Amino acid sequence: MPDLRWIAVFGLALAGLPPSTGSALAFLAYISNEKGNSVSVIDTDKMEVVATVKTGQRPRGIEVSRDGKQVFVALGDDDIIQVIDTKSLTVVGELPSGPDPEQFVLDPAGKLLYVANENDAMVTVIDLEKRASIGEVSVGIEPEGMAVSPDSKTLICTSETTSMVHFIDTASREIVGNLLVGSRPRFSAYKTDGSELWVTSEIGGGLSIIDPATRQLKQTVTFEIPGLRSEAIQPVGINITKDGKLGFVDLGPANRVAVVDGVTHAVLKYLLVGQRVWHGSFTPDEKYLLVANGVSNDVSVIDVARLQVTKSIQVGELPWGVAFGPK
Repeated sequence: MPDLRWIAVFGLALAGLPPSTGSALAFLAYISNEKGNSVSVIDTDKMEVVATVKTGQRPRGIEVSRDGKQVFVALGDDDIIQVIDTKSLTVVGELPSGPDPEQFVLDPAGKLLYVANENDAMVTVIDLEKRASIGEVSVGIEPEGMAVSPDSKTLICTSETTSMVHFIDTASREIVGNLLVGSRPRFSAYKTDGSELWVTSEIGGGLSIIDPATRQLKQTVTFEIPGLRSEAIQPVGINITKDGKLGFVDLGPANRVAVVDGVTHAVLKYLLVGQRVWHGSFTPDEKYLLVANGVSNDVSVIDVARLQVTKSIQVGELPWGVAFGPK
C-alpha cells in the first residue's frame, strides 16, 4: 500500500495548495547521472547520498510515479525507459520509449508518459498500465522540452533545431499550433493555474513567456550577469512555485540559477551554484529546490524561502535530472 501521507502532499502540490505545516513527510531525491549510468538517491533529511542504482546507458529524463512506487528514467543510448522500484531500489522493468529518449513528462493523472525522441523527431505516447506505446506524434527536429497543461488537454513539445513550440491536442494527438521562439528551446513548464507557459532558449539566451490561450508570445526575459559573456548564459531547466510567484531558471555554463518574479517577470536574483547547472526539482513541500550541476558532478540545495544556496552534495558523473519520491 502506498504511503498515504505522500499521496496527500503530492495531491496538494498538483492542486497548487501548500501541504499542512504539521506534515512530517520525508523525501528521497533521485538524480540521473548521464555519464555515470546510474541514479543517485539523496535523503533530504540528511542531505546526503544514501544509495546508488546502476542503470543502462545515458540516463537523463527522470520522474517518479504519482503513487511514489516507481522511478522512470530515460536511457538515451538504450532506447528505453527503465523502471526502478523505490522500495527495493532495483530495476524492475522497462518501457518502449522509441529511439533516443531524452525528456518525458507524466500526464496529471499519472497514466500516460509522453516521451521526446530526439533522433527521429517524434513524441512517443506510453500507456503505463499496458506498458506499451499507444501512439506517436511527428514534431520538429530534435524534440526535447515536454509539458502537459494542468487540464491535460494540451501537450507541449519544443524542437531544438526548428526553434519551435508545438501545441499538441492530447485527444487527437495532432499538432494544433506552432510558435517560433528563441534558438534551441530546451525546456517548458506551465504555471499550476495554466495561465502561462515558460520556455527556455539555450542558444537564444532567453525565457519566453507564452499565453497558452492565444498561443502567442507575451514577453521575452533576458539575463545579464556581470563579468560573463552573453553566450555563456544558456537557460535550460525551469521550476515554478505552485503559487506562481517565483520561477527558477537554470543557466547552464553560467553556473547560476536565476530567480524570476512570476508576476512581473523581472529577474530578482542570481544564485551561484555548481558548474553547468541543468535541471532541478522542488521538494513536494517546496522548502528546497535541488539542481543538478553536470560538470562539477554535484547537486546544489537551494532554500526557497531564503533564496540561498545552503549545501552541495556530490553525486555521480554528469548529473542531469532530479525527481522526488517518498522516503
